[in-house]
Amino acid sequence: MDFSFTKKEEAFRQELRTWLESNLPDGWLEGKRDIPEDEKEYSEFLRNWQKKLYEGGWAAIAWPEKYGGRAATLMEEIIYQQEMVRVKAPPLVNYVGIHMVGPTLMQIGMEEQKEAYIEKILTGEEVWCQGYSEPNAGSDLTAIQTSAVRDGDRWKINGQKVWTSFGHLADRCFLLARTSRGEKKHKGITVFLLDMNQPGVETRPIIQMDGKHDFNEVYLEDAVAYDADIVGEVDEGWRVMIALLMHERSGIGAQVFTLEQQFEDLVVLAKEVQEDGQPLIKNPFTRKAMVDLYTRSRGSLLNYYRNLTKTLKNGQPSAEGSMDKLIVSELTKELFSQSLSMQGHKGVLWKEDAVFGDSYWQDNYLYSFGMTIGGGTSEVQKNTIGERILGLPKDLGR
Repeated sequence: MDFSFTKKEEAFRQELRTWLESNLPDGWLEGKRDIPEDEKEYSEFLRNWQKKLYEGGWAAIAWPEKYGGRAATLMEEIIYQQEMVRVKAPPLVNYVGIHMVGPTLMQIGMEEQKEAYIEKILTGEEVWCQGYSEPNAGSDLTAIQTSAVRDGDRWKINGQKVWTSFGHLADRCFLLARTSRGEKKHKGITVFLLDMNQPGVETRPIIQMDGKHDFNEVYLEDAVAYDADIVGEVDEGWRVMIALLMHERSGIGAQVFTLEQQFEDLVVLAKEVQEDGQPLIKNPFTRKAMVDLYTRSRGSLLNYYRNLTKTLKNGQPSAEGSMDKLIVSELTKELFSQSLSMQGHKGVLWKEDAVFGDSYWQDNYLYSFGMTIGGGTSEVQKNTIGERILGLPKDLGR
């Protein structure tokens, strides 16, 4: 693969840079990134940012033009990710909608569903969450107990979901429920597009160990959905679920660019932290550890390029996304662990007491553990790689 950029691609980069300079929040490029702590204000801040992206044509550049995207090429996607990481742009409040639900509806959904939801996903008017995991069904989604029972012209849904990212901000949920039981656990599962703003849905926060609130428990008590809310066929939701997971892991793989930026930040940290009057980067043990991290993070980037090329050729993401997801999430955890080790005893300090009065490294270290769980645990990714890429026998425990 040729990694050089053409004049057209560099023009695309400049167009995006110019737009970002004009549209990022005031002071953002100067480092004044004041993100509201109040939950309501935070939601509004992120929705407004996504609306700006939509209006500028930057909300989902890889989507087909007829759905509001730019039908971006592989290299344009790479440029987009690089530029967003470079300016540390605000996160997408509708990450689940743009990277998972939207592409899945384009692939499998009915025309009425596409018309009803896709534009609102892009604008941020409707934020989506994902209702997969349950207290006794995390990595093994065939064990879900949430039930959907037909009641006249509607379905009544009862059960509990957990680790629901953005559930407290979401308007709709891409929900798995069991609609029948048979010999094969994969059968009898149906996917519903559930309205979160109804009496039968209760969202309770899960406060993470970094003190933040991204995840939730969702309790369903006679929540209502209709036939028009079903994606695919009744009892055949497993195929739909796999399609969404492939899109999810493909989106997670794009975090290789964030990993690249984080490594550059780590280099800056190694130059700023002093040991015996010398920058820590001159310490041979530190340099050895950083060379190892650099080598593997660079390898993850090249592997991502290879897998993304295959995705474009095939038209849909495949199991290779599990490789990207596994490598990036594990490397991210190692990188932030290294950052705390480099700070010595000061690495255990937090908030205003942390080095340089900023707990960036501590916050991200704590958050990095969740990256090895969300989107499928590292163990699940290894099984997927072994079975679907290497052709190894299936895990006997499943």
